[in-house]
Amino acid sequence: MARLLELEDVHAQYGQVRVLHGVSLAVEEGQVVSVLGPNGAGKTTTLRAVSGVVKTSGSIVFDGRKVGRSPERAARLGVAHVPEGRGTFSELTVWENLRLGAYTVRHADFERALDHFPWLARRRNQAAGTLSGGEQQMLALARALMARPRLLLLDEPSLGLAPIVVGEIFEIVRKLNEDEGLTVLVVEQNANIALDNSEHAYVLEAGRVALHGTSTDLRKDESVRRSYLGY
Repeated sequence: MARLLELEDVHAQYGQVRVLHGVSLAVEEGQVVSVLGPNGAGKTTTLRAVSGVVKTSGSIVFDGRKVGRSPERAARLGVAHVPEGRGTFSELTVWENLRLGAYTVRHADFERALDHFPWLARRRNQAAGTLSGGEQQMLALARALMARPRLLLLDEPSLGLAPIVVGEIFEIVRKLNEDEGLTVLVVEQNANIALDNSEHAYVLEAGRVALHGTSTDLRKDESVRRSYLGY
């Protein structure tokens, strides 16, 4: 498989506060890759670096082209980002939120979203802010899919949600990966569900890659088991 995304020696900071200290990672096309680590490790900043919304140095290459500090360029290249906290527009309706995810309004894209989230049709005129947390997370995911991305960035999709809802969301992500070949880079504090649903994983600690390998191998690693899996 060819590498779709590659970060090499990436540093990132907010003002004078440095968060990433030479992160290198790669995502092959068609893979699901997870990023684990404690709070403050730099997981969210890694996704923001790929999206071009944080000051960085080092190399970020997507499909052979440098991304740079430009969210618009990242989006045009085929990167869609579902941020932590969902990022839906609470005062807009479900359908208006979906329209914001598309460069052009295509009937086929709405149909595709409904295939994965059929309840959206019933709620199309409902304000997004009145949805449950799980529904808002699914709406944010559906909105990202409207742009037909090649790479989906998911930041803490399980945050604050019931286990059954988390399972539904990851089942949809798995189906998108298996049926459509969508490449996914997911940040997740729930290490068990992250490793269950990814092929490869990186562990960040204090802004650096502390460990990486196949999800199967990381499950066997004593430090990962003790720190992240609870056994």
